Amino acid sequence: MTRSSGLVAGLTAAALAGVGFLAYKAEASVSELKAKPGASTAPGKTAPKAPVNPLALPLNSGTGERVVYGLQSRRVWLVEAKGNKVRRTFTVMPSTVNPPAGTHSVTSRAGKIPGSDGVAIEHVVRFAKADGVTVGFSAAVNGSMAAPDPKKKTGGVRMAREDGNAMWSFATVGTKVVVVP
Repeated sequence: MTRSSGLVAGLTAAALAGVGFLAYKAEASVSELKAKPGASTAPGKTAPKAPVNPLALPLNSGTGERVVYGLQSRRVWLVEAKGNKVRRTFTVMPSTVNPPAGTHSVTSRAGKIPGSDGVAIEHVVRFAKADGVTVGFSAAVNGSMAAPDPKKKTGGVRMAREDGNAMWSFATVGTKVVVVP
């Protein structure tokens, strides 16, 4: 073996050893991350949590065809029976009286009536009673979604007119309504 071929062989062996060592360290780092949920590649730091999708159907919101009303998120989901697929989701303005969490059913509907706050409403879908007040979804004919007077006990959960149209088509008497915190 000549001196230059010995040098090349030595450099090649050193390079292979270095690559092997780096591969070992990388595998050890991956194993460490898998063993520690929330760990990141930077020592002493945790990986950021995945952002919660505000449009995602809440967990534990039932099965089958239903309306899901999220009290804290101020959002409604119209969910089809097949595949637990969300047909539509939208924001709402809650009433001053909240329905209790749990499963309810649509008990009655009304096309157009005056709301308890004096505003003309349409597509009223009633589903619960709370604190002596009937609670239901509705849309103001004038399109408003103003916050209700906190001094009055009202049960109207307001939505935009186009959302009210969708609710009216979807939620017939007997349709399940699941209220989640």
